[in-house]
Amino acid sequence: MAPESTTAPMSPEAALLQKQMQHSTFKRPGELAVVALLWLCGTISLITTVLIVTTLFGETIDFFREVSPAEFFLETRWQALIPGTESFGIWELVAGTANVVLWSMVFALPLGLAAAIYLSEYAHPRTRSILKPLLEVLAGVPTVVYAFFALTVVTEDVLRPLFGDDRVPIFNSLAASLMMAVMILPTIASVSEDAMSNVPRELREGAYGLGATRLEVAIKVVLPAALSGVIAAVLLAIARVIGETMIVALAAGSTPNLTLMPLESVQTMTGYMLQVGLGDAARGTINYTSLFAVASTLFVFTLTLNVVATWIVNRFREAYE
Repeated sequence: MAPESTTAPMSPEAALLQKQMQHSTFKRPGELAVVALLWLCGTISLITTVLIVTTLFGETIDFFREVSPAEFFLETRWQALIPGTESFGIWELVAGTANVVLWSMVFALPLGLAAAIYLSEYAHPRTRSILKPLLEVLAGVPTVVYAFFALTVVTEDVLRPLFGDDRVPIFNSLAASLMMAVMILPTIASVSEDAMSNVPRELREGAYGLGATRLEVAIKVVLPAALSGVIAAVLLAIARVIGETMIVALAAGSTPNLTLMPLESVQTMTGYMLQVGLGDAARGTINYTSLFAVASTLFVFTLTLNVVATWIVNRFREAYE
């Protein structure tokens, strides 16, 4: 005797939905055109990405035909634009990029988290609705404005009177880092505040019921619960600093320097790319291909950062019912 089927009967709503899904997807006028347009946009994006990567690594291969990978990755001196003294050790440019990332995060991270905690846990809704848009306005200021402000105000009117003209060169990492900290402050504060606001109210009420203060709730309950969003905000800010060009080109200088000291003139990878791109490097020369070698290094660093960011966000993500 065959066993009876244990499949539950389908509800009328589910049966109706299944019937609708079996019908043609493109019955509405223009729906096929919309789908085709979306497919075309996705295809164009994919083709553009492939062409960019192909061009980038194609020119990089031409660079390594003239410069050995051992010199590029093991040497620590970068001098590419002076004939007769060329040296292509990438680590001075990497150090310049790490310098501005480090010091910009030193200033932006505590201020951004403090602003996020205030907006999420302390600010009145009316106050939050005013302060948050004002804070996000900083992200819309053109970076060239930040660059000239760093060069003419921060260095001349703040750092030199504070530390002395002999200790602060006109182009220095600290001025650029301070301006980039202001630039990424809205990113850290806004994304972190959104993550904290999404923490369930029940967690806060449970902590208050145990006698915790508002500060303890913010630091020991809300912040750990929103950790994946906070980490995402920090990594997003780091990625923006790594890719920034105008501020570091105008304020940090164009002197490759293997240092993390803030009061030194440095050159970042993007700063070198801008210098070569605006110069007289002819197509096919080693100076021209070195631009793509540096860009490929930056691409690999950024891709690695994105992969690590995705893993960290998934690792620390909290799921609530």
